[in-house]
Amino acid sequence: MRILIAVLFVGVLLYTLNQVRKPSKWYGRLFLRIMNASHSPLTDWGLQHVRIEKQFTILDVGCGGGRTIQKLAALAVDGKVYGVDYADGSVAASRASNASPIAAGRVEIRQASVSALPFPNDTFDVVTAVETQYYWPDLVNDMREILRVLKPGGRLVVILESYSKVATKAPARPAMKLLPFRKMSVDDQINLFATAGFTGIETFQDRRNGWFCGVGQKTAEPLRHDS
Repeated sequence: MRILIAVLFVGVLLYTLNQVRKPSKWYGRLFLRIMNASHSPLTDWGLQHVRIEKQFTILDVGCGGGRTIQKLAALAVDGKVYGVDYADGSVAASRASNASPIAAGRVEIRQASVSALPFPNDTFDVVTAVETQYYWPDLVNDMREILRVLKPGGRLVVILESYSKVATKAPARPAMKLLPFRKMSVDDQINLFATAGFTGIETFQDRRNGWFCGVGQKTAEPLRHDS
């Protein structure tokens, strides 16, 4: 009996973790709503570290339930905000929570991977990634893919709640050990940004909460002088 209970427990746990990572059922979408609420203060803190003008074109990578897109659309009132997520459940939830700005043509949500963004070169003024970089399949190349779609002078903002040398909150530790979860130090993040080709790299930390924000810029094209 104990073995059966253990097997059932492991099965439920693995299913839950898979739905947290890639929501596709109502169960996973419940977690999206929870994460929208729990990540909101982190997102507000992280977005303070990048300038967002009202006419900007912005991309949110790993848009989840769509709360960050709501925040970005409220800032870029004369621009446009795009979101991508590789989970169909997240795309559906994000579209539902942003139905009004989507209808107004101010927001667009697509199903896509960070590894193959469906946008032309030099499209975005800002790209945000909130609580998602942990799970990217190929960090350096995925960062370079973001670099590709940024305009010259555009910025990537990576916002995370847990990073190496700052302990993951105790209730989350068992789950994080079972997920393909990368914990990186601040130096690791700086090296990652630099290796991917970003310049003007800045990092910000809230040690009490274990929050990290990294900002990197795509080098602006040099001014051309007529001969």
